[in-house]
Amino acid sequence: MKIIKILFILTLLFGFSQCGSNTFVKNPSFKVEKAFYNHWVGGQPGVRGTKVEMHLKDASEINFDALYFQGKVTKVEVSMKDGFVQVIGHFSTSKTQKRDVILDLDATKELENKVPNLEKFPFEIKENEAVLRCKKGVKTLYFKIENISKVALMPFPSVNKR
Repeated sequence: MKIIKILFILTLLFGFSQCGSNTFVKNPSFKVEKAFYNHWVGGQPGVRGTKVEMHLKDASEINFDALYFQGKVTKVEVSMKDGFVQVIGHFSTSKTQKRDVILDLDATKELENKVPNLEKFPFEIKENEAVLRCKKGVKTLYFKIENISKVALMPFPSVNKR
């Protein structure tokens, strides 16, 4: 009887551990021709971000919608360029983002503050890896892109003051 209880508990634990896992497509129908990212700095103090660009061959039938990279997620821009699909994701890391925080002696006014999003990043990936998400019907597919090369920092000039 004791063995049956232990087997039952182990079966339940194993079954629930598989429910929330995100599985990657092992053999995608496309080929990654080139994948790189660079950090950029804007002309204004504190304005910065990261741009991830991928060139995919034989991916014209796939509708990519999001990119997961270095602990962040963003919508992607998809376009056709020279016979391949170009997927670009822009990640803002600016420190100048406006925060609507109410600080008041009356604590009831502070109840209007938004609760920060503390969702755990859904993937364990390296710094030079990304995950592309697409939807095929009602099914969501994830493609892991490895060995994304880092290119030089791109500074943008500030606006001319006349």
